[in-house]
Amino acid sequence: MDRAARRVTDFDRDGARAEIERLTAAVRAANRAYYQEDAPRISDAEYDALLARLKALEEAFPEFARPDSPTQTVGAPPAEGFAEVRHARPMLSLDNAFDEADVADFLGRVRRFLRLPEEEPLVLTAEAKIDGVSLSLRYEEGRLVQAATRGDGLRGENVTANARTIADIPATLPPTAPRICEIRGEVYMGWADFEALNRQQEASRERRFANPRNAAAGSLRQLDPAVTARRPLRFLAHGWGEMSELPAGTQWEMMQLIAGWGVPVSDTLVRVTSLDETLAHWRRLLARRATLGFDIDGVVYKVDRLDWQERLGILSRSPRWAIAHKFPPERAIARLTAIDVQVGRTGALTPVARLDPVSVGGVVVTSATLHNEDEIRRRDVRVGDLVLVQRAGDVIPQIVGVATDPAEHARLAPFVFPDRCPECGSMAVREDGEVVRRCTGGLTCPAQRVERLKHFVSRRALDIEGLGERTIEEFAAQGWLAAPADVFRLPQRAAEIRALPGWGDKSVANLLAAIEARRTPPLERFLFALGIRHLGEVTARDLARRVGDIQGFQRLLDELVRLPPSERAAAVGVQGIGPEVAAALADFWAEPHNRTALADLLDHVRPQPAERPATASPLAGKTVVFTGALETMSREEAKALADRLGARVAGSVSARTDLVVAGRDAGAKLAKAQALGVRVIDEAAWRRLVGLSVE
Repeated sequence: MDRAARRVTDFDRDGARAEIERLTAAVRAANRAYYQEDAPRISDAEYDALLARLKALEEAFPEFARPDSPTQTVGAPPAEGFAEVRHARPMLSLDNAFDEADVADFLGRVRRFLRLPEEEPLVLTAEAKIDGVSLSLRYEEGRLVQAATRGDGLRGENVTANARTIADIPATLPPTAPRICEIRGEVYMGWADFEALNRQQEASRERRFANPRNAAAGSLRQLDPAVTARRPLRFLAHGWGEMSELPAGTQWEMMQLIAGWGVPVSDTLVRVTSLDETLAHWRRLLARRATLGFDIDGVVYKVDRLDWQERLGILSRSPRWAIAHKFPPERAIARLTAIDVQVGRTGALTPVARLDPVSVGGVVVTSATLHNEDEIRRRDVRVGDLVLVQRAGDVIPQIVGVATDPAEHARLAPFVFPDRCPECGSMAVREDGEVVRRCTGGLTCPAQRVERLKHFVSRRALDIEGLGERTIEEFAAQGWLAAPADVFRLPQRAAEIRALPGWGDKSVANLLAAIEARRTPPLERFLFALGIRHLGEVTARDLARRVGDIQGFQRLLDELVRLPPSERAAAVGVQGIGPEVAAALADFWAEPHNRTALADLLDHVRPQPAERPATASPLAGKTVVFTGALETMSREEAKALADRLGARVAGSVSARTDLVVAGRDAGAKLAKAQALGVRVIDEAAWRRLVGLSVE
């Protein structure tokens, strides 16, 4: 059976780990394309399906769920060219519902979390989900002082000058608004304005925009605000961030106040009090979708009461009190003209379908990701086929079937997936349980070498300004860059660099200064920059805090190599780092060339010891276990509160457990805690500990 079509329950542990890895890579690539490049490579529907499948697998196999998984993060880091803004409150993403059952499940989860009796109404707001660009507007003393994109949810791009040119965004708020007031919403472009803009682009012999969302994103993120001012951008508010005070108690009342302050709010916003009313509004907006004049891709439901929103809280990337009910995708038929195979940083061979241009829902698309060779074989996709393509708001669709006449299809040659790397000619092998075929060339493969170096100097890693992707490719082509340490040997090539076209004394001096400034990077950035498989930013940060310094990291690696696989995760001793990451660390250190490369690198770089965060929370860094039934809050709410206070919530008691909260009818976990001498408190003591009243 094709792995992509298998049910979650059909996977064994090895298969699940491989599938989680494939899905993680696919979602991260989609996030970079959508949030940083304004050039989506897959459709909304395909992205939602990938993320939902990844989440389901992580829930079924929690030992493989990583702290830096795309299911736990939002968007992508800010792009270069704009000052960085750290959001006072995170700008979150939303979980998705795809059918009526998903909506019913959402309402049920909210009721269970809040322990609402059946007779108590659960009021929601419902409004159209605009397919635009998220923007946060910060007002202080009534004046607009900052506008920022969402970025990765924690950090965004400062686009204040550009936002001031959008007519819908007021420069001031009335005195009735809070002293500090962050209003959040979507920047978008209407269909008529989009078509007019593209006519202007053609007349000026400039590139056409693929769809209104891309046009809005590209217009908002212009380095020259005068360009933004000429673009027909609109804004609709849908919520808020930091507020010095909340002048209302419900979502509905807050949105009415925001509208009264002169900020546009969607006229699709209503209040609903039942599942039937909720679904009826969704159907009304689906019917109106083609007449609104701008793109929407679903309906957003939010719990109306703000005190309930506060209790429900958030998960790592989305609030528990809101969900987006997506619309079904749109489809068309296109001719498949070629299948290209690309090689990624980890050596993965990824097939990409090339299509004759086709309009799907008013957007011209020309390519689609085919995932892997199993996907091609399962659908029996052949070059020359007519294929059924599907999209739901983005540029590039997914192929959902073959539409060629069977007789014509039979005359086409089946696609043969290469068993050699198209970049270096090395063997491309597929390990047992893997869905991805990988080049075995390693650092000898130009595609991997260059991509690994791009990662090493990238903004989220060592962040060496001036060493962008094109420069890395240029220097690698010259033979100057083959390993990470070569970056720090570039000062020896200053004269050669200066002789290249486009380089002068100032640009070379700036590059060398940027390299020098990164010879003492923070340990967590250094570990992430190494590109060890499965070691993401969050995991690298937690690991850096665990080992303290680079010598501690090397000692841990020495220990992991000696230990049997079953003992490695325990030796790491970091919440969220399981057998998969521990195995990757051991595999990295078991390779002699990696030891040599790191030793070479450390001749040029001195990573700085990790800083341990300080916090006043009595639970910070503690491992907490809940057992038994709690009387005053649900178990889920108690865990969420502990997490917000910096605790690590575990599911079982061990010698590493710091605290057990025992409710009514506590059983085996309580007994084990008492046997191990772990501190045990009751629910009343728990409430006092976290600062809640004891009733």
